[in-house]
Amino acid sequence: MNEDPREKLNYDATFSCIQCGSCLPACPTYKTMGTETQSPRGRINLVKMAAEGKITLDELKEPIDLCLGCRACERVCPTNVAYGKILDSAKVALNEHEQVSVKKFQEDIYYNQVFSKKNVMGAGANLLWFYQKSGLRSLAEKTHLNHLLPESIATFEEILPSVSSPLHRHHRPDRIEPKQTPRYKVGFFKGCIMDALFDRINDLGMRLLAAGGCTVVAVDGQTCCGALHHHGGRTQQAKELAKQNIEAFETEAFDYVINTAGGCGAMLHEYPELFADDPSWEKRAEAFAARSIDISELLARLDLPVEKEIRKRVTYQPSCHMTNVQKVVDEPKQLIHSVRGIDFRELDNPDFCCGSAGIYNVVHFDESMKILDVKMGDVKARNPELIVTTNPGCLLQMKAGIEREGLQDHVRAIHLVELLAAACGLEDEDK
Repeated sequence: MNEDPREKLNYDATFSCIQCGSCLPACPTYKTMGTETQSPRGRINLVKMAAEGKITLDELKEPIDLCLGCRACERVCPTNVAYGKILDSAKVALNEHEQVSVKKFQEDIYYNQVFSKKNVMGAGANLLWFYQKSGLRSLAEKTHLNHLLPESIATFEEILPSVSSPLHRHHRPDRIEPKQTPRYKVGFFKGCIMDALFDRINDLGMRLLAAGGCTVVAVDGQTCCGALHHHGGRTQQAKELAKQNIEAFETEAFDYVINTAGGCGAMLHEYPELFADDPSWEKRAEAFAARSIDISELLARLDLPVEKEIRKRVTYQPSCHMTNVQKVVDEPKQLIHSVRGIDFRELDNPDFCCGSAGIYNVVHFDESMKILDVKMGDVKARNPELIVTTNPGCLLQMKAGIEREGLQDHVRAIHLVELLAAACGLEDEDK
């Protein structure tokens, strides 16, 4: 007999919510949509009602789908409600409940045959490089063919980074030794999207770590972190990817496992929760998570050769998952302040999500843009020349915000690693 998907709902955790409403001001979707069902308090109550059979899973679907999963509510909750666990349980239940459809078939292809396949992601990156460098992109712009794309795709196609050539990608080193006696030996987590689209940031990140005195190793056998799968209700797939990564980084003795993406880092940090029912793997996941940190955490401890002055007005857009899950708050700002010449201007509400949230800004484009507009109001009030981020999704979202506001002539969005690499005089290798 098949298990009722409602049994997957974390019903017990819903009772920690006292319905006080402290979460409402922190919730981006409540601010932009203004309805109780689009608030953490409302969603928790809906999960409880679904578990009790008072509403159907179909009625639960939209409020859960429209949640960003930023988990800002957890930071302000007086009773420490485990909202992330409640949300994830609802995602699992909804995924199991959903019938066969074209949409689910497409999602299964993305999750099973794209994000988790290094060769497929690499081939996609090579095709994108050819599109960008062959003149096809310019042709599409001149003939307005790109306007035939859905708005969500066209918006981000215009701001994708220049991808490295296949030759450069093939010859990039998997191991870098420092010039001085190594302080740490670190494993470098490349990720799937970071490795395919933002490999320049990964390359600079590895070189920064080496410049600070680390032996850096991008181990073979690693794969997607599983965050997209986990937040899409595909827990079993996330567990398989987690096992592959844990095994890959167990092949050498590392002081730390470093990543350059806040969303990936949060997933790696929470690997033990995937194996709560499997003691042997839970122990291995705990050992892995204990060593897994964001690159900013280690760079802040190293003596980086920050020599160049950068005279720019700078603001910082934190990654929600870095702030709310990994609890990394001060290190990125400390590193920004270490660069001479910077005029740092902190956002009035830095913890408000930018609206990226994995692939939320693609599948829920209109809702995402409303949240982005709120964020850009805060950004514009700071009048920066640079917006620094620590996550690829945030980076693309802020670039989209710059375009939406018509600020592209005098404002740029960059990754923290790019700022520090420039300050340390690390130049890009030929691509």
